[in-house]
Amino acid sequence: MRRISRITVAGAATASLALALSACGGTSTSSSSESKGDKGLAIAYDVGGKGDQSFNDAAYAGLEKAKKEFGYETADVEPTEGETDADKEQRLASLAKQGYNPVIGVGYAYAAAVKGAAEKFPDTTFGIVDDATIEAENVADLVFSEEQASYLAGVAAAKATKTKTVGFVGGVDIPLIHKFQAGFEQGVKDTDPKVKVLPQYLTQTAEEGGFSSPDKGKTAAEGQIEKKADVVYAAAGLSGQGVIEAAAANKVWAIGVDSDQYQQEALAKYKDYILTSAMKDVAKAVYNLAKSVEDGKPETGIVRGDLKTGEVSLSNSNPKFADDAELQEAIETAKEKIISGEIKVKSS
Repeated sequence: MRRISRITVAGAATASLALALSACGGTSTSSSSESKGDKGLAIAYDVGGKGDQSFNDAAYAGLEKAKKEFGYETADVEPTEGETDADKEQRLASLAKQGYNPVIGVGYAYAAAVKGAAEKFPDTTFGIVDDATIEAENVADLVFSEEQASYLAGVAAAKATKTKTVGFVGGVDIPLIHKFQAGFEQGVKDTDPKVKVLPQYLTQTAEEGGFSSPDKGKTAAEGQIEKKADVVYAAAGLSGQGVIEAAAANKVWAIGVDSDQYQQEALAKYKDYILTSAMKDVAKAVYNLAKSVEDGKPETGIVRGDLKTGEVSLSNSNPKFADDAELQEAIETAKEKIISGEIKVKSS
């Protein structure tokens, strides 16, 4: 059962949807159902927006699944360039006011906005992906143990390298991306201490384009490849597409992130050089929050996905990766040790 508070505001708000969202970021998609009069899940994208073949697209996949299963109206909203926390909060508040529930901010940059909007709309469930700082009865902090999947990516890189040199490209120099680097480097060194890791961050802040500039990712990867890196792992959102392009052009391995990038249509011409991807199931987290609201038992507090829950993992889509018995054995052994606690993966 859906909350009565949401049902009562939904009908009156329909006409204002396009106008309100155009003022604070465009709506990428919206669909209505004749079988239900209320609204469901709404997501607001992080920098890079829909089509990043990674983080944001994973959230959209969760929205699509909820829309199909629950038959309700959904909305997904793009960010705008140079927007402030106040702009983000206005976007989330507008969605809540129009009757969407839950409303999810995709990315840590929504922390202040989610906190503010949640205070104004206590009967709406809010979610935020990749932030664990909000303590509110109507907020679910959807977080992941990215360092665990990154450790396995490090194992794969150490096994795959021929030059004993691998690269890490982080989008923005922030604690969240430090988790990816820390896990990756630990996985590499635990597997083969002789392998050198070349780390590089594209920008100091997201506003400088670290998560949304494929050209920056390409340039960084090319520099690492010139230094003999033959496996490059990117944790850089849309910028990671440039890393993958550079890897393919130089016939070395790339490791993708967040989504299974081997399967992404926009990256199809590079897929033979995508060894694997360190995935976190943002789609499942988004869908689960929507389902919890639909079931009348909204998730709240910190909701963590890790190797044990299956919400972080390595993809097996590339046959060259999946059919490598030695590589698969090393990864499975490491996975079991992480789940059992024998291996403690660093997060910084």
